Amino acid sequence: MANLTERLNNCYASAVHDVLRGMGRDNCVLPPQIISLKPGEKLAGEIYTISGHVDRTLTRHESLLAWTQVLSRVPGGKVLVCQPNTKDVALMGELSARALMVKDTLGYVVDGRCRDVDFILDIDFPVFCDLNTPADIVERWTYDRLGEAITIGTVTICSGDWLIADRDGVVIIPADIAEEVVTETEVVMSTESEMRDAILAGMDPEAAYLKYGKF
Repeated sequence: MANLTERLNNCYASAVHDVLRGMGRDNCVLPPQIISLKPGEKLAGEIYTISGHVDRTLTRHESLLAWTQVLSRVPGGKVLVCQPNTKDVALMGELSARALMVKDTLGYVVDGRCRDVDFILDIDFPVFCDLNTPADIVERWTYDRLGEAITIGTVTICSGDWLIADRDGVVIIPADIAEEVVTETEVVMSTESEMRDAILAGMDPEAAYLKYGKF
């Protein structure tokens, strides 16, 4: 798995998307508003999922206990992907990021908000989210499922699936074809590199397309 993570990290999201689309798996891109806190940052790895919901009957203790249970129970070495089912509160902050870094968490993707942005940038923990807010989860939110399927946008995501995220966006790779997708993407990138060199050397774009079958 570590080798596949490294290989995927050497790919880029648009090439992976093109391979998945060629395999008939084009429903693989998360909503475009989910972007990195740090422009240009890349994230790749195997996914573990989190789901939760708003519950305003919770006490301070109950909500914070639930969140620390999430941090304690998620496995290390994964990309965490969270569907909080709310845009009202932040589902990542500095102390949470530090706790996850201790577990060698590769990064965090959330269909929602983040806070403590400057601190998270300082510790260089990869977070992809849509917007930021100072509002926290206290007395407002709890998790309901860990490791079970979630949906973000139109994409269903399962633990064990793979993810690549960069400046272009976030692409989800189904677990059953992850190895095949990475291998094919490596071939595509090699072809693109050859075509790029040919164009820079003066090859006509139409001729380049007819020779390499890509553009």
